[in-house]
Amino acid sequence: MKVNLKVIANLSTLARLGIFILVLLSAWLPLARIISLIFSKDPNLTSILTMGLVGIQFLVLLKLWSQYVDKIPNCFEYYGLEWSTRNALGLVNGLSIGLLFTLGLFLIESLLGWLEIKTVSFSLIKIIAEGLLSGLAVALFEELFFRGWLLTELERDYSKITALRINTLIFATLHFIRPINVIIKTSPQFFGLLILGALLIWAKRLSKGRLGLSIGLHAGLIWGYYLLNVGELLHYRGNVPNWVTGINNNPLAGLMGLFFLGILALTIRRKSLSILSIKST
Repeated sequence: MKVNLKVIANLSTLARLGIFILVLLSAWLPLARIISLIFSKDPNLTSILTMGLVGIQFLVLLKLWSQYVDKIPNCFEYYGLEWSTRNALGLVNGLSIGLLFTLGLFLIESLLGWLEIKTVSFSLIKIIAEGLLSGLAVALFEELFFRGWLLTELERDYSKITALRINTLIFATLHFIRPINVIIKTSPQFFGLLILGALLIWAKRLSKGRLGLSIGLHAGLIWGYYLLNVGELLHYRGNVPNWVTGINNNPLAGLMGLFFLGILALTIRRKSLSILSIKST
């Protein structure tokens, strides 16, 4: 059966999103199932392989979709992944801000006597490299998906504020697909994901559609957390409730993390709105 791509191109945003995701899942689920059966004794490896697979399939599908449905020749640049000095500087600045923000949060909690930062060991060099690579990989995929393709699709039919609200809700919800008991226990993290999602959209708008700053901020936050948590450099004293410092040691699920992330988000929002006001004049 021949598919009329022009019809798909003229569909509403929700219909287009549904078709795109259905095609992606149809290609991914059978292979993911095979991987899970082969590596059933190693859940970590299974997770890495299945997530890597869906990432690669998304990139391929996005390229084909953009070429044959939307008629966009340079889709990655169109969605914000342009090769430019400004985008590279945005990436570096975002990495620095995200890393320093995370380290600063834990440093303040240490000064308040809520936790102890242990002595750095030489093996930490490996953790630093792993954290940076992991952060960049996750941020690159998620920013291209959420703040690149998905946000652009939503802005076809909706205002910028409505697109932002839908995008952040989808972003937080997809990160929160867990057993109901875990959802209840870590519910504050949902609000942190909403703030993070909005922050990264404002970062893209501040960068005039480029994704470098968003990728850098996202990767820097992951990098800092990976460094301190996986490197086992933190020891919580337990003298304040964990909803203050973060449930399950996750700063996004704690009052302090939400507060600091909110300050960062509002700062970037104010700067992004000033850019939009300049463009409109």
